[in-house]
Amino acid sequence: MSVEKWSPVMSIVVANVGMGSVNALVKKALDGGVNHMVIGAYRLAISAFILAPLAYFLERKRRPTLSFRLMVDHFISGLLGASLMQFFFMLGLAYTSATVSGAFISMLPAITFALSLILRMESVQDLKTKAGTLKVLGTLICISGALFLTFYKGPQISHPHSHPEALHHNNNKDKTNNWLLGCLYATIGTTFLSLWMLFQGTLNIKYPCKYTSTCLMSVFGSFQCALLSLYKRREVKDWVMDDRFVIFVIIYAGIVGQAMSTVATSWSIKKVGAVFASTFSPIILISATLFDFLILHTPLYLGSVIGSVVAVTGLYVFLWGKNKEMKAAATLCPPIQNEDKNDKNNNNSNNKSNGSRLPV
Repeated sequence: MSVEKWSPVMSIVVANVGMGSVNALVKKALDGGVNHMVIGAYRLAISAFILAPLAYFLERKRRPTLSFRLMVDHFISGLLGASLMQFFFMLGLAYTSATVSGAFISMLPAITFALSLILRMESVQDLKTKAGTLKVLGTLICISGALFLTFYKGPQISHPHSHPEALHHNNNKDKTNNWLLGCLYATIGTTFLSLWMLFQGTLNIKYPCKYTSTCLMSVFGSFQCALLSLYKRREVKDWVMDDRFVIFVIIYAGIVGQAMSTVATSWSIKKVGAVFASTFSPIILISATLFDFLILHTPLYLGSVIGSVVAVTGLYVFLWGKNKEMKAAATLCPPIQNEDKNDKNNNNSNNKSNGSRLPV
């Protein structure tokens, strides 16, 4: 019972650790001048290639028929959770850092909660309770952390001699403008990811085959990314990868960051819901920061650290409210379940007694 309870949590934690490391590696590749949507297209193509045999062998006996409507739903899923999300998020990653982008991903629960209110997936009446107040307060603190990240970069707090390339970049006149633009792009990318999580909650019900669903999403997303790559440059050489590090990043991002993470996230959403699954997004920030700083030796800035701490604080205020809400719901559920169970037993006994009176 405990394994069943904790498996969605462990699944989303592992997925987010993987995503954090992917963001740090992709940032390093983007600094080399690679077209970010070419990375996205290859990454999704590798994901589809990895998942196709799993989908065929593991889900062929229970896979529902793919209707035109389901194909359209998977096309939208690829648009929200793959192509448009990566288009904006990786632009934000290119202009800022893996730590800052991870901090914006940490706002995912707050954005998902706000969107669920707008789309009426969450009840507005619940906001009048203590749990609802905490959720709103946590959302506002998350937004404050994001604004701090956006408008205050601050001094470099890591040792400057360990990051000689950072000193060169700091002399750029356009650095501040790029930083603000990068924060805006990261916010838009996170919003698309929130929309995907909410959309995925309904798609999981209509098409409960996680490998096939993720494979279809990857196929559509790959073609969409290829089209979006044309906005920047239309040269064939952009698609030829000769750098071993970039090739490694694309393969790693396709397997870990797309195939494994999307399957794990989709399955967790199905088990615990989109809002709850999104609450583990700060793990991406922690993983990206540690990977970025300790392995890739990228400099840290005071504004990034303070803004990230504020955003994560807001998240856990939100989680506090969510926990109170779940406890309140748990106190109401057992009597209802017991009553339903008693009714079912009574109905079964009545059927049996009625059945015994029927002539043979």
